[in-house]
Amino acid sequence: MSTAVRIHEEVTRLQALSYTREIIRNADGTWFARVVEFPGCMTEGDTAEEALSNLEDAMASWIEVKLEDGDSIPEPASTDAYSGKFVVRVPKGLHRELARRAEIDGVSLNQFVSVALARAIGEKSAA
Repeated sequence: MSTAVRIHEEVTRLQALSYTREIIRNADGTWFARVVEFPGCMTEGDTAEEALSNLEDAMASWIEVKLEDGDSIPEPASTDAYSGKFVVRVPKGLHRELARRAEIDGVSLNQFVSVALARAIGEKSAA
């Protein structure tokens, strides 16, 4: 098997791992995306979808260069330290408003807040 084929297979394998992809909306409406574990692996796009698609290309190129140079590739960040639960204290008025909005939307307060937090950081869902 040639070196190019081995590198391509390793790039594909590594891209399938759960690396942290971060996406942030820029002030001009475009989107910035990066792989947190890969310093300098970043891109932009006119839409969130375009930025994430561009990020897959940037990620493949970043990994390929590292492999060709014989550099090590960082492991994906562990999520073991995160249970998915945290306690946050809010003023009573905010609690009341959140509960009211959740009721209007026909969802639990937990689901409403999860979706609101996901939207605040640019995620598509709270799943």
